[in-house]
Amino acid sequence: MTIPAPFMSSVMEIQPDWIDYNGHLNMAFYNVLFDRCGDEAYELLGFGPDYAQRGFTTYTAEFHLSYVRELHLGDKVRVSLQLIDHDTSKFHTYQEIHHVDGWLAATGEALGLHIDRSGPRVAPFPPDIAKRVAAMKAAHDPLGWPERAGRSVGIRRK
Repeated sequence: MTIPAPFMSSVMEIQPDWIDYNGHLNMAFYNVLFDRCGDEAYELLGFGPDYAQRGFTTYTAEFHLSYVRELHLGDKVRVSLQLIDHDTSKFHTYQEIHHVDGWLAATGEALGLHIDRSGPRVAPFPPDIAKRVAAMKAAHDPLGWPERAGRSVGIRRK
């Protein structure tokens, strides 16, 4: 299995019903773009739709979004996903939304949980999934820690 570093989503276009009264992409739909990229990347990790039939799934425990530049109706974007850390049951990802012209529109950072649906409860990855997660992490390690990762929310005081 070849793992792109970082993973890149298919091209997505900003839809009319995603535009807010300010004339740009509503904040909720940045999350839709990040989520759709995650769905594509999760296929490589084995977390696709069939995974629930095995009795497992993933939940997002935390997500931080930073807006960098506005997106507008008809803009086309691609979203990257980098696996920056994991343990036996959790994974930390960093994502960027880039306009197809190359500029950065937003970043997102998530803590994902591997879930045994019978609880539901956080549970270790099965061996085959653990191997895929480790392979993606190894493929993404040369990228280093993303410059914009690890941000916190707060008002900077002088």
